[in-house]
Order: sequence, then structure tokens, then C-alpha cells
Amino acid sequence: MTATERARQLTIAAAEAAADKLADQIVAFDVSEQLVITDVFVLCSASNDRQVRAIVDAVEERLRLLDAKPVRREGEREGRWVLLDYIDIVVHVQHEEERSYYSLDRLWRDCPVVDLPESVTAGGRTTDSRE
Repeated sequence: MTATERARQLTIAAAEAAADKLADQIVAFDVSEQLVITDVFVLCSASNDRQVRAIVDAVEERLRLLDAKPVRREGEREGRWVLLDYIDIVVHVQHEEERSYYSLDRLWRDCPVVDLPESVTAGGRTTDSRE
């Protein structure tokens, strides 16, 4: 089983929105083989709390255009790690320190990576999460 077409569509839109707000280390993992609750985890980093909030706002706005609303939102008050659950995908926007400490990239590194458009990967905003 692999991620649905809808999950891929939302993943690309979320990654593009994050890239528009200069998110770093944008990566998407197809977790559909390991989890029944979602198809894709989208991970991205921000250098400060304000940028985390800006990325979250941009992702929500972009996905709203695709008739997607988060069913659950966590961490918004602290602004260090915000989780947006869209059922098909879960978007994690993390402050760089939380990204490094919790290392979700390492946890999910055995899952296939979802290919993201060059507009997201250009400019050094992503890294090879399997390092």
C-alpha cells in the first residue's frame, strides 16, 4: 500500500506553502505501510517561533484551497512544534532545536521519501534525511 493520490496532492501543496515561507529541511515520508492513521508525514523546520507560525498559517491557507481542514492541531500556543493533522497527511512544523532533538527524520528514515517538486527542493531548503 502506498500513499493515496489525495495525500500526495496535499503533501505537495503543504511543502510548497512551507517553502514559500522559507522553511528548511522540507521532507515528506510515505508512512502508509507503517501506520493506518495517515499516509504521509511532512516535516519542515523554522529558525524561530514567528517563522513556525507563519509556515503553519501558509500551510493551512494553501490546503484550505484544496478543501482540506485540519482535524487536529497541536502545539500552536508554544510555537515550537506545531502538528497539523489532515487525516491523509500530518504536517510537522518544528523549531530547528526541536527538529534536532526529536529527530523524526531518523525515526522514519526507512520509509519511502515522497518526491517533492524542484520549487520546494531548490535553494538548499531540504537535506537528505537519511544521513
